Amino acid sequence: MALTGTGGVSGTSNTTTVTGGTTGIANNFDQFLTLLTTQLKNQSPLDPMDTNQFTAQLVQFAGVEQQLKTNETLASLLSLNAAGTATNAVGFIGATITADGATAQMVNSKADWQVNMPQAGSATITIKDSNGSIVYSGTKTMTAGDQTYSWDGTTSTGSKAADGQYTITIDAKNVAGESITAKTQISGVVDGVDFTGSIPSLKIGDIGVPIDKVKSVVRKNG
Repeated sequence: MALTGTGGVSGTSNTTTVTGGTTGIANNFDQFLTLLTTQLKNQSPLDPMDTNQFTAQLVQFAGVEQQLKTNETLASLLSLNAAGTATNAVGFIGATITADGATAQMVNSKADWQVNMPQAGSATITIKDSNGSIVYSGTKTMTAGDQTYSWDGTTSTGSKAADGQYTITIDAKNVAGESITAKTQISGVVDGVDFTGSIPSLKIGDIGVPIDKVKSVVRKNG
């Protein structure tokens, strides 16, 4: 149960942006300091730099220095935040999660979806395989509220579909025949974490669930 893409834990993309900005400010800071020093060395004793102008340049000098420190602090905070997110994601391994989604993993000829119907009515259910081909289509009556739709892998032709990823689409109507929106969620046990994206993805078999899509977490004792 290897964790894939652990190199992304450090939040490389965000840190690179901040580092690039810091480098640019540092270069300008060094140039400003060089110009100011040169100006002080070469000013005429008979016509020294105006006090107000010199004060303004010192204020600018302090502002640039403060910006450098701010960016360094921001980079550190981003790194700590990325590390904390990665640690939290690993903590999901072994837990059963429920998340927004329509693609479920069928195992041992069984795939489940959590469905929410705003009103009671009928639903035309279409299930597609990982290639986008329709393997099942049928209509059933559904009650209002949360419920589970289970599919045993039987296709529209009566054959059995192989285990794998399947996506459900629900065209729902209420008892008056008006179209309503049925929301779908998937659930399963997390067996890995993928860090290659900007947001860690929890793995349920071959299915990736972005951590920000998780709605509930259940961990069985023992």
